[in-house]
Amino acid sequence: MQSLLRYVDWVSAGLALLVLLLSLLLLEIFRLDSSRSRTPPGPTPLPFVGNVIQATRDPMTCFRSLNQYGNMSTVYLGRKPIIVLNSIEVMKEAYIHKGNVFSGRPFMPLMDWLTHGYGILMVTYGKVWKEQRRFVLHTLRNFGLGKKSVEERVKEEAQYLVQELQQHEGNPFYPIHPIMNAVSNIICSIVFGDRFDYNNKRFAQLLELLNENIRLAGEPAAQIFNLFPFIKHFPGPHQKIHRNASALIEFVQESVVEHRNTLDPENLRDFIDAYLVEMNKHKSTDNATFHEENLIMTTLDLFFAGTDTTATTLRWGLIFMMDNPNVQERCHEEIVRVLGYDRAPSMDDRSRLPYTYATVHEIQRLGNIVPLGVVHETTQPTQLRGYNIAKGTMIMTNLTAVFTDKEYWKHPETFNPENFLDEEGQFCKQEHFIPFSLGPRVCLGESLARTELFLFFTSLIQHLQFSWPPGVPRPNMDGNMGMIRTPYPFNTCCRSRVPTH
Repeated sequence: MQSLLRYVDWVSAGLALLVLLLSLLLLEIFRLDSSRSRTPPGPTPLPFVGNVIQATRDPMTCFRSLNQYGNMSTVYLGRKPIIVLNSIEVMKEAYIHKGNVFSGRPFMPLMDWLTHGYGILMVTYGKVWKEQRRFVLHTLRNFGLGKKSVEERVKEEAQYLVQELQQHEGNPFYPIHPIMNAVSNIICSIVFGDRFDYNNKRFAQLLELLNENIRLAGEPAAQIFNLFPFIKHFPGPHQKIHRNASALIEFVQESVVEHRNTLDPENLRDFIDAYLVEMNKHKSTDNATFHEENLIMTTLDLFFAGTDTTATTLRWGLIFMMDNPNVQERCHEEIVRVLGYDRAPSMDDRSRLPYTYATVHEIQRLGNIVPLGVVHETTQPTQLRGYNIAKGTMIMTNLTAVFTDKEYWKHPETFNPENFLDEEGQFCKQEHFIPFSLGPRVCLGESLARTELFLFFTSLIQHLQFSWPPGVPRPNMDGNMGMIRTPYPFNTCCRSRVPTH
């Protein structure tokens, strides 16, 4: 009898738990239906997890499908809706005409765990962000951003990169490290006051940690962390992200200590020196935003933003050149016709190299390294295209839709520099080309990135010919979706171009 009573108790408890779970599921379905009735249409989300499964299983297919819902669509990250802007018209309306409202940054538990809310990249729109961004922009300009001095650094580094790749003459190799090192050396010369040799093992390891974190931050484990941040107390892939970030922070901290010990306020060497002087100016100010934590994270933000985005674009460029040898040859012929083999390219040569310049833009368009842009957040309640949008709503820009819009591009789905050339073969700007975003959050390193992409690419094609290693299949062109969209690892063969007279 006692056993029967225990059995009945277990059955009752099980039934009660089942009823509770079903009730929670029904409540979530009703809540989801209510939320969807007030937001733009989008793919059907699952209760509790939203569209996370679709987005992580095949992200590019998911992104490509969003513009079928119109100018705006909605996806769900867990239970939280994200409004996706699918046309440039609505992007301008949000980011330019209502820039102050749409320029926030959402609270992301993973990023907060790594940065403690400091820096500039993921800090929300407001007084602190404005103050830091204004200082960063002013200081970078003082150290050559947008000026000939930075262009000269890029030209010099491009020659180092060519020489480094020539060491692999005809042999397959993985080009990620020399490209990342070359690009990183430009921002490092501005921020740290020095460049790093390609054989510097510690710097190579730091670049690997940076690359690994960009990949890991886009994997399911990172999304799970953002949904359930309490797992930071448990083992898992997120601990690897934290260890990598800690190693990068330690590298910056060491540089800050060294700069502080050798600082001469009358002769500033780089960004860190300038920031240390600014900190001294504000040391007696209550709630000053210029302090060591912000210095370290802002420096790390510049290091990341000035390294991986441009380096990733150049890696996509090599893939497109190997896939389209006719484009590569036409670029080389134009470059040699204008520059020969001996003169290094300069930014003044863009108008004389229209096909090459168009090719650089086409690499950015089809490479599309940030398919949904960097996430924004509304800073106050607002309206957009008839929808009421609450304060704190996440906003993303569907650059995939904009960059492949059949109405505006001659060859939307294929690699073709003709997308940026007019009928006379001259370069023409495209309104729908916005890889650096719009509005107050536009990329502050845009001018540097444009300089690096043109000069590095032109120098490489001037001196080297790239091809796939024999018998090696090309990688999946959807790429790997991390914080940015990177190519899957690939090998290339390069051969030096021989001048013909």
